[in-house]
Amino acid sequence: MADLNAISNTLIKGDAGNLTSQVKAALDEGTAASEILNKALIPGMDVVGERMENGDMFIPEVLMSAKAMSAALGILKPLLTDEESKSAGRIIIGTVKGDLHDIGKNLVAMMLESAGFEVVNLGVDIAPEAFVEAVKEHQPNLIGLSALLTTTMTQMQKTVDALKESGLRGQVKILVGGAPVTEKFAQEIGADGYAPDAGSAGKLARSLT
Repeated sequence: MADLNAISNTLIKGDAGNLTSQVKAALDEGTAASEILNKALIPGMDVVGERMENGDMFIPEVLMSAKAMSAALGILKPLLTDEESKSAGRIIIGTVKGDLHDIGKNLVAMMLESAGFEVVNLGVDIAPEAFVEAVKEHQPNLIGLSALLTTTMTQMQKTVDALKESGLRGQVKILVGGAPVTEKFAQEIGADGYAPDAGSAGKLARSLT
C-alpha cells in the first residue's frame, strides 16, 4: 500500500519532482486517485496553510508546496470521476481598482485551488463594475477582494455596494484581505470574512461554502 503520510510530507516540503513520482507509484500500486487527493494531498496543504498562519512557513516555501500540489493534481484530475472531482465551490478573486499588487492574491488563488476550489482570477486593478459582470458570468459562491494599499481599500466598499445595487449581493459571500485590511474593516464594509494570509484563506473559504 502507498504511504500516504510520505506523500503528504513530500508535498509539505515542496518537492514537486519527488511528489509526482510518489503519486504515480501510488497509482501503480492500485491506490485510488480520490484517496491520494483526500487523504494525502489536501491534508498536506492544510498543514502548509496552518504553518503559514503560525509563521512557521514563508511565502517562497508555500509557493513551492502549492506548485507541487498543482503538479500532482495534473496527474490525478483525469483519473477522478465527475463526483470525485467536484469542486468545493467557485470563487472569483481580484485586486481592486487602482491597485496593481498581485503576488499575495495569486498565492491565495493557488491555496484555494489546492483546497479544491475552482478559481477565476480576474487579475489586478478590477473595478467594482467588473466584479459585478464577473459574478453574472461565472455565478460564483464566493468573491475574494484584495488590496495592498490603504488608498485602494475604499474600492472594497464600492465593490460591496455595487453588488448590492445589482441585486447580486445575496448570491455570494465576500472575503477580503491584504496588508492594510483588518477584521474590523471587513465588518464595517459588510464583507462576510477576512483572511489575514493565504494560509487562512482556504480554511475561511471552506467555512463559508
